[in-house]
Amino acid sequence: MLLNVIERGPDSPTQKALPPIVLLHGLFGRARNLGFVQRRLATTHRTFAMDLRNHGDSPHGPMSYDAMAEDVRETLAHYTSEPAIVLGHSMGGKTAMMLALHHPQQVLRLIVADIAPAQGGFTRMDVPPDLENLSFPPELDRKGADALLRPVIPNEAVRQMMVQNMNLGEKPGWAIGLHQIMQALPAIMDWPELPAGTAYNGPTLFIKGELSPYIQARNYAAMRALFPHYVLETVGGAGHWVHADAPARFAQIVEEFVATQPA
Repeated sequence: MLLNVIERGPDSPTQKALPPIVLLHGLFGRARNLGFVQRRLATTHRTFAMDLRNHGDSPHGPMSYDAMAEDVRETLAHYTSEPAIVLGHSMGGKTAMMLALHHPQQVLRLIVADIAPAQGGFTRMDVPPDLENLSFPPELDRKGADALLRPVIPNEAVRQMMVQNMNLGEKPGWAIGLHQIMQALPAIMDWPELPAGTAYNGPTLFIKGELSPYIQARNYAAMRALFPHYVLETVGGAGHWVHADAPARFAQIVEEFVATQPA
């Protein structure tokens, strides 16, 4: 499946060709969620922020990490034959990990933002299953969409994220593949069992939000087994949306890792 892509690149080519960078958003997000760090990286690199399947403007279909990783591989191959640095947040981080594990030759470096190769992420408490049956009025603006969701999604941050996934105007409704997402939610929250010995041996950076629960000490053994050369950076005061809570610090960590010369 070819995904919708926001491509940005340097205005003028550098003397030395630098590897492309892929950016992958989290559950119920979209490519533009990583816009701040993409704009920073695009001053020196060709960058591709992708809407994962059932999200943003990408096609809809059954979801699994194997399928989403294959979407990213196919979409990247459509734009370039070069291997890429891959950055993913939350669900996008799990997709990035799966891509690196299945197609290590396509991933020069791996950056995983606030998720471990383990169960974790959104829960059904964050997004109630009856959203599929939400009754939309004949017309809807952003203020009305917020009011419509408020009784079922009291968390403002989550509610605003879901508003961006609606078609507003005269024919309101869900713009995303909500049914497919809800059907796949248990698998998205989980992490698949992989064959013994599976590993990605390239440079790997995990970035944890200090206030987030999604990377814990109990995850370190699995992280080391699958990504033996990983390093972990913690961003003080940031939660799960670490790139939004501390954008400058997040971008700095990413840029430093991207620029590090291989040993």
